[in-house]
Amino acid sequence: MPKRGKKYQEIVRLVERGRTYSPQEALELVKKTHFARFDATVELHLRTGLDPRHADQQVRGVVLLPKGTGKQVRILVFAEGEAEKVAREAGADYVGSDELIDQIQKGWLEFDVAISTPPMMRKVGRLGRILGPRGLMPSPKAGTIVAEEDLARVIREARQGRVEYRVDKTANIHVPIGKVSFPVESLLENMAAVMEAVVKARPAAAKGTYIRKVTVCNTMGPGIRVDPVAAAAMKTA
Repeated sequence: MPKRGKKYQEIVRLVERGRTYSPQEALELVKKTHFARFDATVELHLRTGLDPRHADQQVRGVVLLPKGTGKQVRILVFAEGEAEKVAREAGADYVGSDELIDQIQKGWLEFDVAISTPPMMRKVGRLGRILGPRGLMPSPKAGTIVAEEDLARVIREARQGRVEYRVDKTANIHVPIGKVSFPVESLLENMAAVMEAVVKARPAAAKGTYIRKVTVCNTMGPGIRVDPVAAAAMKTA
């Protein structure tokens, strides 16, 4: 394991080993342990008691962060005809069909969110091997296969701070909840929105403790453990 730098070694002393913090205390520490020269992302990591090998223990969804992500989101929409016009008017960065598919097949991936209308999925499906591993493939569970009448709303939400959460193969969920420059109150609101959504998404087949461990950190900082009971009880205002 590579040796940590001097700055990291200095700031990690601020975190008490073995202690679990309240959500507010943890987010205050996330800001105090920031030492990078850029506005780092604040990350929320959840260790669940799910067994992702079973289809009935999958957790996936989207949540609109009340205070946004703090990130400039590049939105691509696969659409034709009237839906293409709607997407352009709603402010999507890239809109089209065959020409965009060709560009992506040639290696172009300069976007953060991909949305598709249902009729386009017969063409977009061929991009599964490219977009799937990167988490960019439009899907019903991620709320990114959208009917024309909902297209403007979904594009607006993606711009404002719509993030996806999903359990991975190791039973963990990783979600960005803002930037280290955000006030603690804003980070708390965003964290509450994610926790509330994840708790509501608990599968009926889940047994035992659903959320076992909660950790927050900034991009380059140390992980700070949060009391999982207090985190699971968080509610949006």
